[in-house]
Amino acid sequence: MACRDSAAALRLSSAPVSSLDERLAISEEFSDHKCVSHGPTARAGDEPRPVDLPRIERAVREILIAIGENPSRDGLLDTPARVARAYRDLFSGLRQDPARHLRRTFVDDSEQAVVVRDIEFHSCCEHHLLPFFGRAHVAYLPARGRIVGLSKLARTVDEFAKRPQVQERLTNQVADAVFENLKAGGVAIVLEAEHLCMRMRGVAKPGAMTITSAFRGLYADDAAARAEIMQLVRPRSAGC
Repeated sequence: MACRDSAAALRLSSAPVSSLDERLAISEEFSDHKCVSHGPTARAGDEPRPVDLPRIERAVREILIAIGENPSRDGLLDTPARVARAYRDLFSGLRQDPARHLRRTFVDDSEQAVVVRDIEFHSCCEHHLLPFFGRAHVAYLPARGRIVGLSKLARTVDEFAKRPQVQERLTNQVADAVFENLKAGGVAIVLEAEHLCMRMRGVAKPGAMTITSAFRGLYADDAAARAEIMQLVRPRSAGC
């Protein structure tokens, strides 16, 4: 006998995905809550949008019904709650200001480039909500000897990554945050990542690596300086 959830799925499948009224309601809802999803820093006074765990649970249950599953069976009973908690953690960067890690700096006599390679990160493609993951390589040239703790660079990458992202934007966000907050003479950021939306679906190409880069200051303006710093930040997949 068909379960009630399957019958509900059939009713839902005949309904429009989103009416104009629904889209307007969602737009108004977001205008009432501050969201720091894509800017390099949060503005003073911004209140990040809270995570609505029950709403995620309801949505996951509907997805399970829509694909033909029974969310009431033993193996799936707690799945909506688990997914809700996972999404809360995976997208925690929406409720954080990554650049805050770069605001406590120190002064040192060194004016040499600072390079942190192979910072592992995990993010989520905003197009399919599937993971992409890899390594970030961060380099900056201190201005007037102003430096930051090395772990702060890794934390900045992590928090920008914990949002619905595209790799190109993630690369630029990290570059802008480091350049603007450290007042650096130059910044070079390289990300290399594998995208599960390419590995598991569509073109289905396991092992394909996407490399993105962003340069600011001296490394954007001076080709020789850029070539020199790239020898230090060149990703492993490029043969270094």
